[in-house]
Amino acid sequence: MARHTETLARIPVFQGLDEEAVRRLDTQCLWRRYDAEMEILGYKDDSSDVYFVAAGKVRVMIPSVKGKDTIFRDIDAGEFFGELAAIDGKERSASIVALTNATLARMPDRVFRDTLASYPPVCARILEMLVSRVRSLSDRVNEFRTLPVNNRVHAELLRLARPGESGGKEAIISPPPYHHEIAARVSTHREAVSRELKRLEREGLLEKRRGALVLKDIGALAELVERAHEDID
Repeated sequence: MARHTETLARIPVFQGLDEEAVRRLDTQCLWRRYDAEMEILGYKDDSSDVYFVAAGKVRVMIPSVKGKDTIFRDIDAGEFFGELAAIDGKERSASIVALTNATLARMPDRVFRDTLASYPPVCARILEMLVSRVRSLSDRVNEFRTLPVNNRVHAELLRLARPGESGGKEAIISPPPYHHEIAARVSTHREAVSRELKRLEREGLLEKRRGALVLKDIGALAELVERAHEDID
């Protein structure tokens, strides 16, 4: 992987800092490349450094000895993780596993806290992202409590999807997740996910293409989720 990926200048929360400040932070990080499927952090680890993803993708999860892992979210290049332990000094609340080959910057907790104090714009962006994650987690907890499995699948598909090239009603999930991965995200089993995806295909709301799932009408899918919330209210 090219050496030029090893700079925090590629991470959005550091945009706007002058080159000298970024270079200084770069030198205070330990840079490492991880192969796909390598564990980066373990659940309940007592480390407290913060990681910034310069390239690749990683997954936040809690493994289970019974094979029913809980998947929280995937983290793309430009994002970060590990900030909770750096702030409160407690053990890790999840495991982090590389989904693809990845390049990460490991920033010591002391440097992270000093950075927040020294650069208010960076601190503000970090806080905004933390608030966004809390809101997303609140939504998911509410879904687990109130929505039936099929609507939880719909909501997760909408979260995973990105706008299609042609815009409009379509959205794309690429690469397509395995059914057991969706199940681990919405607290159900693989068979329930398979049944619901087949039903969405029959109704013309989902199309399987090579290397992707295509949501044919994201508005209609979102309406199914909203209607389920209204029925419960």
